[in-house]
Amino acid sequence: MCTALAGMLNPELGYFITQRPEGFFSQRSAHGAPPDGHWRFIVLCAELAQNGLYISDIDVSRKELRAALREAHHFVAASHLKLSEYSARDVLNLKTTFGL
Repeated sequence: MCTALAGMLNPELGYFITQRPEGFFSQRSAHGAPPDGHWRFIVLCAELAQNGLYISDIDVSRKELRAALREAHHFVAASHLKLSEYSARDVLNLKTTFGL
């Protein structure tokens, strides 16, 4: 939806949005991130996509989502990932299903 969107959405999470020629991506801050920062950043992006104001949707690979969940110590949820790609709706359903 945006032609440019870059920067921190929440400095406490340790992740920011960067733009490359092939699209927008998340990147870990050089200053580090809390163990659950990656997961919380993905959820924040999914919530922003639900309101559709700045982000229309997100695509998160199973590999990235599994890593984020494991870093946040959500091992049961990480072990139940089946799709190859997860949308904003999928991420929020996962959050609700496992009470994350």
